[in-house]
Amino acid sequence: MRKIRIGITIVGKDREGIVAAFTNFIFQKNGNIEKVNQNVIKGLFGMHLEASFSKEIDVKKFDSELQNLGRQFEMEVSIYHEINSQKNIAVFVTKEPHCLQSLLDADAKGQLKGKISVVVGTERSLEPLAKKAKIPFVVVEEKDQQEAEQHLIEITKKYDIDLVVLARYMRIMTPNFVWRYPHRIINIHPSLLPAFPGAFAYAQAFERGTKIVGVTAHYVTEELDQGPIIFQDSFRVDSADSLETIKKKGQELEAETLLKAVKMHLEGKLEVSWRKVYTK
Repeated sequence: MRKIRIGITIVGKDREGIVAAFTNFIFQKNGNIEKVNQNVIKGLFGMHLEASFSKEIDVKKFDSELQNLGRQFEMEVSIYHEINSQKNIAVFVTKEPHCLQSLLDADAKGQLKGKISVVVGTERSLEPLAKKAKIPFVVVEEKDQQEAEQHLIEITKKYDIDLVVLARYMRIMTPNFVWRYPHRIINIHPSLLPAFPGAFAYAQAFERGTKIVGVTAHYVTEELDQGPIIFQDSFRVDSADSLETIKKKGQELEAETLLKAVKMHLEGKLEVSWRKVYTK
């Protein structure tokens, strides 16, 4: 029989006994812990563990007991079942349409092993694209970071999201959100990381006279633009190219590279180990 794999994330105020409580729970269910990672930043505790079971388990009972354990420690618990064949995708956007349009086109053609369940925007610029595709659009306009992320958490829970795609989403995400989706948030960055971090990578590349410009699709961690790299691609810059020309070429490559990364993730062809992404 194929092993049943379950991913569990625990986020909340740091306190003693959390790690022991949740690992013991897995052992009591005859599970084997295959991966475990924990962090504490400014009193916020986050843990992700992956467990496998060689015998059938009552999923509903398992989830209920795990949530009860979370409530005992005042922790928010999220459970991710590998058996879910149809992944729910949330696309986070701001105002650049190229990456979103590429994902919507692929979704409409049935090219994704999943479905785009919701588009989330920091403004309403791209709402018409979502409406045209008959996909719910939710705007998160809160300026306060904590309030905005709490709204995002509510949205991802409502739509039972398995994968978050940052399609030129122009807000920084804190551990309070990122830790809930370990290796399940994919971002596209307009440079060959780790060079030229930040939002103005093309302008930096243009000013420095870069001869090759590229893009990077990577998993998001609490470290800005430092997550495991999934794919990178590049194009040559001619001396006659203007900044606008570079941006246009770059945006086309962003859309292609992000879509490729999303497809591979949904097909279960990517694995992260020791901060590196391997293709299965």
